[in-house]
Amino acid sequence: MHPETSDSAPVEARDQRVFDAVRELLAVQGMHLSMDAVAAHVGCSKQTLYSRYGSRRELLGQVVRQSMSAAAAPLASGDERPLREVLLDFALRYLEHRSQPRNRQTAQLIAAGAAEFREEARLLYQGGAEALRGQLAEWIRTEMARGRIIHDDPHFIAEMLVSMIAGQDFERQRFHAPCRDDPKQRRRWAEFAVDAFLRAFPAPPAGIPGTR
Repeated sequence: MHPETSDSAPVEARDQRVFDAVRELLAVQGMHLSMDAVAAHVGCSKQTLYSRYGSRRELLGQVVRQSMSAAAAPLASGDERPLREVLLDFALRYLEHRSQPRNRQTAQLIAAGAAEFREEARLLYQGGAEALRGQLAEWIRTEMARGRIIHDDPHFIAEMLVSMIAGQDFERQRFHAPCRDDPKQRRRWAEFAVDAFLRAFPAPPAGIPGTR
């Protein structure tokens, strides 16, 4: 057990310790994670957690948002890299995050407890997968305006792209079937998905509006 977190500790480091504890506990307890368990793991009082994060639900939301922000990091506005490079960076980060053993275990436990904790499960989805898709859609909208992707519905395109990147691998993981658990295999699939996407939604021809 760690010593009580002091007020002089940097805020970012203090939050990170709590978020890391939540991630570790989610992989073991799933939706049954309690603030008591987080406090014991970090070495602070439960009242401190409530004072800083408001509630268990809000704390879980912050942890999920941080994870999704890391996955969406390649989608920075104004990035001048070639589209393939940006999308491949995003795809590889997404696949690596989803394929980490702890995250795979967490996803399975959350899914198992979703029927019992419906509202919290819905909020985790909204703050996680749905938020990531929204960020990707906004990035696609920006690239459409820049003339680098042909015009279409950015939210439909974002959902299609995430589905292409994910493939069937997470279903295989869920059922403990052989999957792409090697970085080279994941990269090969990511390249295939990104290249297929760019063929489907290429940049409009020069001087021609990119409408469909």
